[in-house]
Amino acid sequence: LEVALLALAWMALTGDWSFSAAVFSLALGWLLLRLARPLGGEGFRRVRLLRLPGFLVFFVKELVVANLKVAAAVIAPAGRLRPAIVAVPLALDRDAEIALLANLITLTPGTLSLDVSPDRRTLYVHAMATTSPDDLRREIQQGFERRILEVFR
Repeated sequence: LEVALLALAWMALTGDWSFSAAVFSLALGWLLLRLARPLGGEGFRRVRLLRLPGFLVFFVKELVVANLKVAAAVIAPAGRLRPAIVAVPLALDRDAEIALLANLITLTPGTLSLDVSPDRRTLYVHAMATTSPDDLRREIQQGFERRILEVFR
């Protein structure tokens, strides 16, 4: 399943849906997973495929909203940005889930994942503009983190 998801992602990125691209993508996905296994960490417990489209729609919506917020912050008068580094307690406990959350946050304009605590219970996030650290924590926990739990557990 992981190989198929990687293959679909690769084909979507390249825009090539031919049979030869599918074969190449499956081989590439298998090779990458084979090489990554010795690095340690645990993969996803399972993937609920029926919840994946909703997860993707949510992420695209978050991308659009974040881009609009960043654009508004850029054209706003100087001094209105309120950057912050916020510690976000994690409900996620597997390396793959935490890595996915950190990457989704970093891909969203205006936020950047900085570090994970050694005990993997806290993610440190930089926000370009936030009104409240508690609001940012709540957005991450009730947004990305909750949806990761719904799809991958």
